[in-house]
Amino acid sequence: MKMEFSKISKEITDLVNEWEPVLANLPVEVFTKRKNSQKRTIKQIVGHLADSASNNTHRIVHLQYQPSPFTFPNYASMGNNDRWIAIQNYQNEKWELLIQLWKYSMLHICHVIENVNPDKLDHEWIAGPGRNFTLEALITDFIRHLKLHLSEIEELINKN
Repeated sequence: MKMEFSKISKEITDLVNEWEPVLANLPVEVFTKRKNSQKRTIKQIVGHLADSASNNTHRIVHLQYQPSPFTFPNYASMGNNDRWIAIQNYQNEKWELLIQLWKYSMLHICHVIENVNPDKLDHEWIAGPGRNFTLEALITDFIRHLKLHLSEIEELINKN
């Protein structure tokens, strides 16, 4: 199991190393004005990814010491992730700082993933009614979520 998580961690790290210079070199009008189907700018998507890393880091930690199944707030439910974006005002955050927040949030979750206790992988998070996820599922799904939003960013970069 640890080998699989090393692979996930490496993939996240490789994506961070690939995307950091891409993000840093975007023109202001591209990262502040173009919007995806959820009406988010690239700045807001990057902020959301930092939130995702932070929230998932907390879930991963809690699931290793709390009784299972464990209820932890699902910040993505009912539009709450948009509230997080708005309350933190990512649209007006300094771009260079936001990129670094994203980068180091991603690198930290890699460290956390690499140090997961394999005996806890079947512990469950209750994300909502009838929506339980194991610690293992949370970890393996994180990369899918990251790639989904990076592909949205790529579409916005290439949008004319």
